[in-house]
Amino acid sequence: MFSKEVNDASSSSSNSSTKRNLIVVSNRLPLSVKRSEDGSYLSSISSGGLVTSLSGLTKTTSFQWFGWPGLNPKEPEEREEIRRSLSAHNAVPVFLDERLAQAHYNGFSNSILWPILHYQSGVTFDEEPWNAYKKVNEIFADYITEAAQNGEMIWVHDYHLMLLPQMLRERMTRKGRSPCIGFSLHTPFPAAEALRVLPVARDLLQGMLSSTVVGFHTEDYRMNFAESCHNLLGAKPQDHMIFFKDRLVRTGKFTVGIDPGKFTDTLKKDDVQDRIQQLGERYKDVKVILGVDRLDYIKGLTQKLHGYEQFLTEYPNWQGKIVLIQVAVPSREDVKEYQDLETQISCQVGKINGKFSHADYAPIIYLHKSIPFSELAALYSIADVCLLTSSRDGMNLVAFEYVACQEQRNGVLVLSEFAGASVFMGNGIIKFHPANTKEISQSIHKALLMNKEERKERYGKLRRFIDENTSAKWGHDFVEKLSAGAQ
Repeated sequence: MFSKEVNDASSSSSNSSTKRNLIVVSNRLPLSVKRSEDGSYLSSISSGGLVTSLSGLTKTTSFQWFGWPGLNPKEPEEREEIRRSLSAHNAVPVFLDERLAQAHYNGFSNSILWPILHYQSGVTFDEEPWNAYKKVNEIFADYITEAAQNGEMIWVHDYHLMLLPQMLRERMTRKGRSPCIGFSLHTPFPAAEALRVLPVARDLLQGMLSSTVVGFHTEDYRMNFAESCHNLLGAKPQDHMIFFKDRLVRTGKFTVGIDPGKFTDTLKKDDVQDRIQQLGERYKDVKVILGVDRLDYIKGLTQKLHGYEQFLTEYPNWQGKIVLIQVAVPSREDVKEYQDLETQISCQVGKINGKFSHADYAPIIYLHKSIPFSELAALYSIADVCLLTSSRDGMNLVAFEYVACQEQRNGVLVLSEFAGASVFMGNGIIKFHPANTKEISQSIHKALLMNKEERKERYGKLRRFIDENTSAKWGHDFVEKLSAGAQ
C-alpha cells in the first residue's frame, strides 16, 4: 500500500501539494522485513486491516508509517539498509533494544495492560515493565517529533502507545509546533472501577487526553473512557468532548470493519472453488460449526468447548451428525499463561473427542496453527454455523469475515454478547452469555434448527452492515474527524 499504490495515487493527483500529510504510528510496522541471501534487507507489505483501512485515502492523503520493524541490528550499516528498504513503502523503523521491546510488549502491554482492558482480575503490577513501557513510548516520541512538520496529522494506534500523545504534544509544543494527534484504541475500554486497579491508570488517561481526537469501536467504550477521565482525573465530559487542562478533546465511536470485496474475490478463484467442493463433499452428511480465534483467554475457547460438550450431551441425536472445526491461531507463545491455555484446550479437545468419537467420526477437529487466507475463506464458506465465544473483545472481525463468505449458504452467526461486534449485529445473530454453558448449548441448537427463510432474513441484515461499514470507511471517517480538529 505504501509503495506502488501510494505512488500511483500521488501521480494521478492533479496537485499533490494539496494532499494532507498523515503520520501513522503503531507498535509494529505492517511490513515483513527479511534478510536475503546476499545480506541485503527486503521488506513487503502485510495485508492487515489497518493497511486496508487507509488504502481508500491515498488520493487525498500522503502517509508515513512509524513502528518497530521486529529487528534491531547493532551495525549502523545494517540499520541504514533497513531504513532504505522500508522507505520504499513510506515506512520508518523505530529501532528498539530486544530486551526493552520484550519488556514493553510482553512485560507490560500484554501481561498487565491487556488483561485489565479486558476485565481480567488478578493482575500483578510490576515497576520494571512499566518503566520499559514508558521508555518505548519516549523513543517513539523522539523519532516522530524529529520527523513531524507543523500542521501534520499524527494517528497513534492501540494500547501499546497510550502515553505517546502526551509525550508528542510536550515535545512539539516546546519546539513551537501545534500538533494534531489522533488516538485509536482497538480493544475494549473498561469501566472506571475496573481500570482504577492499575496504579498507573491516571498516567495512561492523561497520555490519551493529550490527543485531539480519541476513537473507540463502540459507544460503551467511549463512555467508559469519559467516566474514567472524570472519576480519576476530574476531567469534565461534555457530550462527545472532554475538557481537561484548558483543552477540549474530541471523543468518538468509529465502527471498524473489513474489506468484503477481498473475500468475495478470493471465493471466485478456481483453486478456492475446488477446495470448497472438496470440503463440501467431505462434510456432506454433517453440519459444520466453525470457530476461528487467536489462542487467547479473552476468546473464551474453554467456555466454547464446555458449551459444545453440553450440546452433545443434551442433544445426543446430533452425535455423529455435527463437527466443530476450531482454528486456534498461535499467539504469544513465549508467555506462560498462553502455554498453559494451549495445554488446557488440547486436554479439553482430547476429552470430548474421547467421549463422543467412534471409529469413523470425531466431533472436534482442532487446528492449532495459522491458516492460509484461501483455506480460511473456503472454511468460512462451507460452515453452517460460526461460533464465537469471546469473554471480552474489542470488535471481533471474524464475525464480519464469516458473513462476507456466506452469500450462498446464509449460515448462522452465534456470537457472544461481550464481543464489540454484537452491539452492531444484534438483529442478525444469535447472542448469548459466554459464561453460561447451557445458553451456549441452546444457541447452537437454535442455529441448527433455524429455517431457510429466517437464515436468509438475518443474513441480509448482516451483509448490509458489513458492506456499509468497511475498513476503508472507518479510516476515512477517523481521518476526516482528525482533519476537522486540525482546522
